[in-house]
Amino acid sequence: MALIVQKYGGTSVASVERIQAVAEKIKTAVNAGNQLVVSVSAMSGETNRMTELAQEIQAAPSLREMDMLLATGEQVTIALLSMALHQLDCDAISYLGSQVRIVTDSEHGKARIKSIDDYRIRQSLEAGKVVIVAGFQGVDEDGHITTLGRGGSDTTAVALAAALQADECQIYTDVDGVYTTDPRIEPNARKMKSVSYEEMLEMASLGSKVLQIRSVEFASKYKVPLRVLSSLIEHPVGTLITSEENIMEQAIISGIAHNKDEAKLSLIGVPDKPGIAFKILKNISDANIEVDMIVQSVSAREGLTNFAFTVHRTDFINAQNILQKVCDELAAKGVQTDDKVVKVSLVGIGMRSHAGIASQMFEVLHNEGINIQMISTSEIKISVVIDEKYLELAVRSLHSAFDLDKE
Repeated sequence: MALIVQKYGGTSVASVERIQAVAEKIKTAVNAGNQLVVSVSAMSGETNRMTELAQEIQAAPSLREMDMLLATGEQVTIALLSMALHQLDCDAISYLGSQVRIVTDSEHGKARIKSIDDYRIRQSLEAGKVVIVAGFQGVDEDGHITTLGRGGSDTTAVALAAALQADECQIYTDVDGVYTTDPRIEPNARKMKSVSYEEMLEMASLGSKVLQIRSVEFASKYKVPLRVLSSLIEHPVGTLITSEENIMEQAIISGIAHNKDEAKLSLIGVPDKPGIAFKILKNISDANIEVDMIVQSVSAREGLTNFAFTVHRTDFINAQNILQKVCDELAAKGVQTDDKVVKVSLVGIGMRSHAGIASQMFEVLHNEGINIQMISTSEIKISVVIDEKYLELAVRSLHSAFDLDKE
């Protein structure tokens, strides 16, 4: 008998009909001899609806009260799913995060899980029940309801799987696995049978929206086998996310990620002195703006340097205003900005043992007339910043050049 944790996202439980379809899937797994723990999100659109209601009453409601409000979305779903299972003569019981004691810190709106008391869950499993747990929520040491932030239901599922030492954690969503790149850009994108935790972490951080990054971090830390499947098709196989040593055939390049949420800012003609980078970025950091890629180039003749970095587009205007003040303080020559750039990244654990990947990538982009504005690398990824109008051309060209459409 296998112990499986399943997670169903908002689109999978968006209506009564879809909840009933999920119940059928769960019953099929139970009939196959498995023990099931299920984590679910609020019905699609519910979180946004409640947020809008709150803002009609108060422009900036307290984070604690927002957690109290938003946590009700999952309470509706777990009860309805439990009822749907009862209707199929499948014994089930629903629990809030506070009832199974998913203990978190007290950071309302973005809490992190500290521990899970699995006693009540195991009792229910031993009684032959399907256990349905509200995703996205927990409770702090003082008993206050907390939420885990966007994508938190994925994290709940993986944390439950780790605590219960489950055989597999299955994340059901509206896509049927992890693809070599976005199929909406490259029709020849191929669904991968397996991918390593490390590669999935890079892809999630670089713009892939399949999994929430914290859930992958959790799975990697506790070695939880993670599978991404579609809840909208029959008998899905999905993509297995596991440790590197469990992957038999390791491709040089596993996938191409992209992120449209990029803006580039440059401070031109800054005196090249110790501490300049700190002075520039401290002001950005103090404004709680996250910096991604950084490039500094030096002109030896003039003793000046150009300092460029990227931020999220939502932070672009704020960062631009801060940088202009820094420019005046440092007597720099000027500020240049561009919020029409994107980041394209090659990801693959095979890069560690293969030379020439970067030069091949740069050659492909050169042949397409695509100028590279910034470059960042790690052991298993190469990222470039390019003009956003070349995004689709770059992704398709690289996908073909690295034979990602082939097994």
